Amino acid sequence: MVSAPHEAMHRIFQEYPGLFSRVSEVLGVNFSPPTSVTILPTDLTESRPVERRVDTLMRLETENDEPLLLAVEAQGKKDLDKPASWMYYLSYLYAKYKVQPVLLVVCQDRATAEWAAHPVHIGPRQWSSLTLRPLVAGPHNMPLITNAAEARKDLALATLSAITHADDPDIGAILKSLSAALREAPESLTGPLVELTAQGLGKRPAAQQWRNLVAVDLSFYTSPLSEEIRDEGRAEGRAASRAEDILLILEQRGVEISDDARERITSCEDSDSLREWFLRSITVSSAEEIFSTE
Repeated sequence: MVSAPHEAMHRIFQEYPGLFSRVSEVLGVNFSPPTSVTILPTDLTESRPVERRVDTLMRLETENDEPLLLAVEAQGKKDLDKPASWMYYLSYLYAKYKVQPVLLVVCQDRATAEWAAHPVHIGPRQWSSLTLRPLVAGPHNMPLITNAAEARKDLALATLSAITHADDPDIGAILKSLSAALREAPESLTGPLVELTAQGLGKRPAAQQWRNLVAVDLSFYTSPLSEEIRDEGRAEGRAASRAEDILLILEQRGVEISDDARERITSCEDSDSLREWFLRSITVSSAEEIFSTE
C-alpha cells in the first residue's frame, strides 16, 4: 500500500510543476521554469504482463531549453532492484516520447538519499553502456526553511522542505514558518499545501505539531484536515460535558466519588460508555457501580 508521505513527495510536483526548476537550482543543476505542463500517464507497462509505473510523469515546456520529461520517484528506503527499474523508465520514456527524460528521486532520510544519488553503470567495467544519474532531493540537500519570510518566497519549496526534513530536530521551526507563511496565502494555494504537508509527515510525531498549527494558525481555513481537527475538538467537548454531568449527578445524590473513579470518568472519550454511565449515575449507590459490565 502506498503511504501518504510517498504520495506527497511526488504529487507536489504535479500540483506545482515550477517547483522542479527551484529544486534543480538547489541541487546545482539549472532547468528553466516551465511555460506549459502536460501531465502524462504514469503507466509504463509493456505488452507482456509486467507492470511498471513511475510515481509522477510530466512533460515540461520551457522558453529557453528543449522540452523534457520529468519522472518523479518517492523513495522511502533502499531498494537494490530500483536502479534497474529507473533505467528502464528512462530508456522507455525516451523511446516512446523522443524527449529527453530526467529522473528526480525524493527521499526523507539521508542514507536513502545518498544511496539513490550513487551513479549506477550498466555494461562491462571497461565500457559502461548506460549510466544512471538521478537528481536526488532529500534532507541532505534541501534547505531548512525556518523563517516565515523565506517560506513566503516559495511556498511549494517550503512545503517540500517540511516533507523531506520530517525527521529533523528542527521540524517544529520549519512547520511554524510554513504555517505563518500560509496564513497570508490565497486559499486556492493554501489548501493543497496544507494537505500535502499532512500527508508528507505521515504518522511521525511532527504530524501532531502540524495538526496543532493548522488548528490555531489556519483555523479560518476549510479543508479535510481542518474539518477533521474541528470534529475531534467538538467530540472532545461533548465528552467533557457528559463527564461533568455524570460527576454532578453523583455529587448531588451524595454518592462518594473516589479519585480513581473520577479519573476514569473524566478521561473517557467513548461516547457510548459515557452515555451508559450517565444513565447509571441516576440510580447507583456507589460511583464504581456505573462501570459495571452487567
